[in-house]
Amino acid sequence: MEIKAQTNEEIHAVIEQQIQPLLEHSPKIIKTPLQRLIRKTFKGTAHLSNLLPTGTVLGFQMLSPVLTNKGQCLSSTNYSLTIALLAVCCVSCFILSFTDSFRDAKGKVRYGMATSGGLWVIDGSVTLPPDVGAGYRLKFIDFVHALVSIVVFAAVALFDQNIVNCFCPAPSEEMKKLLVTVPLWTGVVCCLFFVVFPSKRHGIGFPLSRD
Repeated sequence: MEIKAQTNEEIHAVIEQQIQPLLEHSPKIIKTPLQRLIRKTFKGTAHLSNLLPTGTVLGFQMLSPVLTNKGQCLSSTNYSLTIALLAVCCVSCFILSFTDSFRDAKGKVRYGMATSGGLWVIDGSVTLPPDVGAGYRLKFIDFVHALVSIVVFAAVALFDQNIVNCFCPAPSEEMKKLLVTVPLWTGVVCCLFFVVFPSKRHGIGFPLSRD
């Protein structure tokens, strides 16, 4: 028996054909403005996470429910550990913004730290020629990207309900709206910044370059 392999596009097309009739006949649920805003907030979390180092985001998402006791900070230890987690993640976002990568003669990815003189390779196994290393020099925009990445992480942290419930367990209605709108619009502004001034570096925790 011959089995025909389907591509991802064909599989998605079949799924859409099966779901479409259900969507057409399903009743529309009317959502309040706040619910629609919250929905956009959660959708924006994924986009914001793409602007941060992968390891930092994963570490934060794994440790946040543990250190905050799932949002119920019952002791000063929970508060201290949570603040330490936020501080470490911010420092990580800042420092990793200055890292970059390249492929050596064997095609292996090498990571380094951008400096005023070029790229300092972390493992020291490869030395870039001066003319090549000049393209990796530290620039003013790198510091701007590093600061914006901290702001992006702060927005992601405010999306995390464990963090919010730990430091603000009983927010008022006005505070609830602020906790939704402030990180949302902060994320929008930061995303626009990275669109207008994209980072050309492919450092630790960021997508690799094909070159």
